[in-house]
Amino acid sequence: MKNYFTMKNFKKVSFLIVIAMLLLFSCSKSDSPVVPPSTTVSDIDGHNYALVTIGTQCWTQTNLNVSKYRNGDVIPQVNDAAQWASLTTGAWCYYQYNSANGTDYGKLYNWYAVHDARGLAPTGYHVPSDAEWNTLIWFLGGEGVAGTKMKATTLWTWSDPIYGPLATNSSGFTAFPGGYCNYNGSFNTISQFAYWWSSSESSTAEAWCRTVSYSNFVANRDYHYKTRGFSVRCLRD
Repeated sequence: MKNYFTMKNFKKVSFLIVIAMLLLFSCSKSDSPVVPPSTTVSDIDGHNYALVTIGTQCWTQTNLNVSKYRNGDVIPQVNDAAQWASLTTGAWCYYQYNSANGTDYGKLYNWYAVHDARGLAPTGYHVPSDAEWNTLIWFLGGEGVAGTKMKATTLWTWSDPIYGPLATNSSGFTAFPGGYCNYNGSFNTISQFAYWWSSSESSTAEAWCRTVSYSNFVANRDYHYKTRGFSVRCLRD
């Protein structure tokens, strides 16, 4: 009788171990991009954006390129440095005020456009908060390595990759180095850095953003003046 119960218990334990291993492997985290059920979303201008699921989030794979708020109101385009420097309301520009840069990099928006109640993102989507950016970055392994997994493998100016590949795009996020428009209307770092706004303020004058660089693995959390022009990515509600 003793041996019978011992064998019975052994079978139960073995069964539980098998179930636990199956659950572990089925729930293991992967950086590999997942195509969501709907593969694109369109903005009010008719631009289509490919989508990618990363962890529990569904992101647009390219930067926002819209010229109107969700209700149809026009977002002013700026083509002059002095005008940009004086803004306290929503606006956008192309890098160096050159529309050719919009093909790969989209538009650069000040934070006032991001924060406008009329809505910058397509219906069903929004500009991610600081916390939602954190969710993405930590799913990809943390600030120290996420940049490599986010960056596209083209359009970047590379430094000597001493420490191995600086861009794999293993997440499918497909970050391109669109640079930024400074608060005085000047431009910097195209082909070297990508900047994206969050919807979260850090102070009255500044808001949180995310940055990746040509020269390292990092996805950096930072804050900048709301008057700067950064790229925008959208996240499904």
